[in-house]
Amino acid sequence: MTALHWVTAGIDELSAREFHDVLKLRVDVFVVEQRCAYAELDGQDALATTAHIYAKNHDGVVVAAARVLAAAETKPVRIGRVVVAHTHRGTGLAAQLMQRVMQYCHAHYAGETIELASQVGAHKLYEQFGFTTSSADYLDDGIPHRDMQLTLSSS
Repeated sequence: MTALHWVTAGIDELSAREFHDVLKLRVDVFVVEQRCAYAELDGQDALATTAHIYAKNHDGVVVAAARVLAAAETKPVRIGRVVVAHTHRGTGLAAQLMQRVMQYCHAHYAGETIELASQVGAHKLYEQFGFTTSSADYLDDGIPHRDMQLTLSSS
């Protein structure tokens, strides 16, 4: 795999083009490929506390992305919208993306509990990073999911 350019940024640090490209990848995979109609624009991306972590290839195309939502009053930190372009699956890019996401979480949320909703077929990826299943399987927009969580060490 060729070298990738990694970006970690808040909404105010992204150009309109960068944000568009992240959204395009998410829509291409979740809405078109997985045929899942859902509210992609949920307001969470625009929060000042949301971190967008993504990789661009040598042509500047976004090929992997995720977001980290800061803890709210009643919810722990959440990782979401983890996505890898079809052309880059099976290359280890998902693990590289999660490694970047976890580095960010360790730097900003040490000692906190991190949650995510994994598509059932992807749960082994998250288990590699220490996440454990915290719910029974359920359907989210017609796709089987399970909740997973991890409490980060405080050091």
